[in-house]
Amino acid sequence: MSELGFCGANVTLPHKEQALTLCDRTSDLARRLGAVNTLWFQDGRLNGDNTDVSGFLANLDEQAPGWDLNCKRAVVLGAGGAARAVLAGLAARKIATVTLLNRSVNRAQQLVVEASGWGFEQVNADSLDPAGLGLADTGLLINTTSLGMAGQPSLDLELSHLPDDAVVCDIVYAPLETELLKAGRKRGLRTASGLGMLLHQAAPGFEHWFGVKPEVTKELRTVIEVDIQRDKK
Repeated sequence: MSELGFCGANVTLPHKEQALTLCDRTSDLARRLGAVNTLWFQDGRLNGDNTDVSGFLANLDEQAPGWDLNCKRAVVLGAGGAARAVLAGLAARKIATVTLLNRSVNRAQQLVVEASGWGFEQVNADSLDPAGLGLADTGLLINTTSLGMAGQPSLDLELSHLPDDAVVCDIVYAPLETELLKAGRKRGLRTASGLGMLLHQAAPGFEHWFGVKPEVTKELRTVIEVDIQRDKK
């Protein structure tokens, strides 16, 4: 990328963990999470950071203000680099209990071991079985997998057992409103789309690349929404 004139790049799933191994320098947070999403060149060296944590939290704070005030338990779907960032964000907001669900339970259990020292009262892993999800006491449901993304299998969950004050979050941003978010909105729940996280995590990267940190505004969101819709066509 450097030889082609690039000043940096964003990294998306499933490459965040491997990208960490290619960096010359990484932030403490990126090393702790084992994943990078933001790359930039400086003094001929490739630098890596993880801005997904701040992007995830800023997006939720914007789209579902106060989501963490009464949230005792969160359910996270997936166990990759994005799930690590989400777990770190949940730990920072002192969410007591987290259940990690993944198609590979072994992979989820490995992440549970890593996160066991992050301050949770309880963090556990189980199989991602949409028919058998226990969501009755869940204040926040987050999808960090590629399920529901354009060109990927759908993510069909029964959300009827979620509490009325629960929040449904999907980090997928193409399509702009996934089936999971539609189901949450149909239930009358607050939702947080992946586009907001995309924008908030990109702002510090943009500052590394071009020396200016953009503000995430409604106007910026509209520009990106138009681009995504154009690409879809």
